[in-house]
Formats: sequence, structure tokens, C-alpha cells
Amino acid sequence: MGSHRTTMASALVLALLCALCAVLAAAQNYSAIFNFGDSITDTGNLCTNGRPSQITFTQPPYGETYFGSPTCRCSNGRVVVDFLCDRFGLPFLQPSKSSNADFKQGANMAITGATAMDAPFFRSLGLSDKIWNNGPISFQLQWFQQIATSVCGQSCKSYLANSLFVFGEFGGNDYNAMIFGGYSTEQARKYVPKIVNTISRGIDKLIAMGATDIVVPGVLPIGCFPIYLTIYQSSNNSDYDDLGCLNSFNDLSTYHNTLLQKRVDIIQSRHRKTARIMYADFYSGVYDMVRNPQNYGFSSVFETCCGSGGGKYNYQNSARCGMQGASACASPASHLSWDGIHLTEAAYKQITDGWLKGPYCRPPILHS
Repeated sequence: MGSHRTTMASALVLALLCALCAVLAAAQNYSAIFNFGDSITDTGNLCTNGRPSQITFTQPPYGETYFGSPTCRCSNGRVVVDFLCDRFGLPFLQPSKSSNADFKQGANMAITGATAMDAPFFRSLGLSDKIWNNGPISFQLQWFQQIATSVCGQSCKSYLANSLFVFGEFGGNDYNAMIFGGYSTEQARKYVPKIVNTISRGIDKLIAMGATDIVVPGVLPIGCFPIYLTIYQSSNNSDYDDLGCLNSFNDLSTYHNTLLQKRVDIIQSRHRKTARIMYADFYSGVYDMVRNPQNYGFSSVFETCCGSGGGKYNYQNSARCGMQGASACASPASHLSWDGIHLTEAAYKQITDGWLKGPYCRPPILHS
């Protein structure tokens, strides 16, 4: 009898603890979200001065799934930061370059084409023509500082301490510039430490400004993306892994992410009592979707949803999504890739869940 009572008491305590954890997770909230990055999470910065027709993602069928029309998001619907706003009961973030916007509940500094490095870095490599938009980390931090000053003036400490920051991903466009500019992945690899150092300095600057909860995403497994699989097709089977992704491009991403995780750990160790730095594993989350698509409701991981019907991957650079001749598939939710470069809303929703609760964010955004 005594043993039975002890077992019942233990079960009751465990149930109460689980209930308490659930309440704490539900109660966790942020008063604002501030996002930095590139086209993966841009919600309109590139279009604040109009929507030039030559920019494909300002044209249908972009935005068709959720918004019903293009919103300057590079997807068929919502992106990760939108789902984070939904989770914390906040409105979708206004682009930081918007005029007369209310930024009290956050802002989005991300802009399509953004890089980690400044323009002089690319000039030194002879790659100026590969960077078509100047919105690097240094600029985005300036945009944020201006917004913070306008929202909270000189008393920002408590406001920023109750805000969530998403810093990246950064680096993807830096490597794109090198690769599409004729650099091999091995040559691009030499610059990874410099790019990661720039990202880590950006994190330090955010902490110095008062940020306490910062999500730092790594880069994606670009060797699994239709744009790379199409442009860099190889007849050598050894260039591909067992899933069909290009090894050299994924090796570059993995190297970047390994160095970034180490830097995040170092920064966290310096600010253990004052900040929570969360490494978001973009790579592993997406790669698992490629390996186990059925677990996510995907029937296609290598074929773009929106394309012109060309080739094995439904990607043609001359007839990309948003261009004449391209159209969307009937079921975007069954596809991982939207346009060959960016993911579908369904994929971004799965990624967000992996960041909020784990296992693809260390530690998860939601407190356990």
C-alpha cells in the first residue's frame, strides 16, 4: 500500500510539473520582434519605394497561398518571422524602411540580397557586379538603432530585454556572389571565417544595445536546392550524396555553420547571466525534410513548385517563378522548394515549429 501511495504521489508531482511547464511556455511572450537577414525573411523592404516589374517576386504567383497577391516575400505565403509573430500574438513586422510605420511591436530589417560583408569586401574580390543590393549587417544594425531610438529613446533596456531578435541567416548571399562569380566552393571556403566573424560582431553589437534573447540561424543546405542542382549538374555520381544533393555546396554550408555555432557558444559563455543566444539549425531542419519528406507532408523536395516545367528540377534561370512562362504547382504545401531558391510556406511553418520547441534550435525559443 505504501509503495502504491508513493507511486501515485510521484505521478501527481510529475503531472503538476508538466502542467506548470505548459503554463510557463504558454505564458512566455515578447512585446516586440526584431528581424535581420535577407530574402529568406524579407517582408517588404526591397519594395518600400515601389515594385519594379523586373524583380520577379513582386509578380504573381508569389504570395498566392496566404496573402492572395505578392507582398515582396520570396515565397507563396508566410515566412519564418511571420509564424513567430503569430505564435507570440504580434502583428506581422513592418519593413524597417517603411515611412510612418509603427515599430513599437517590432520591425524587419531583412532585405533581399543582403550580405554579411560590406561592399568593399566584394570589390576587393572583383565581385561588385554580383551584389545588386546594399543592405549588409552594418546597414541593418544602423536601421535598427534608428528605430530603437524613435521607439524607446534613451530608456530601451527593459523594452529590448522583452523583445525577441532573429539575426540572420547571413552568409548565403556572400557565398552566392562568390560561386556565381566564378569562385569554387574551396575558394569560397577561405572567406568563411571572415564572414562568421562579421556575424558574431553583429551579435555583440546587439547585446551592447540591450538585446537579451537572440536567435542566430545558420545557412541552408544549398546543395539540395534546385538552382544549384540545375546550374551545377554533374555526370560524376561522387559529386552527390545519397539523397541527391551536391556535396561540395553542402560542405561549404556545414563549414560555415560549424564555425558559427562555435562563435555563438563563445558569445553565450561571455553573457551567460545576461543574454540567451539560440543557434537555429536551418541546415539540419531542411536536410531532414529532404531525407524524410513523408514526415512533413512533402511529395517533392527537389522539384520547384513554381517554375516553367524545365528539366529534372523544374528550374530555368531564364524562366524563373514570376517570369513569363512560369506557373505554380497545384499543391504548394506538398513541395519543399517554392521557386528553386526559397522554400514554401509549408516548409517555413515546419522550420518555425522546430525553432520554437526543438529540435532545430539550441536552446529552443520556448523555455522548457
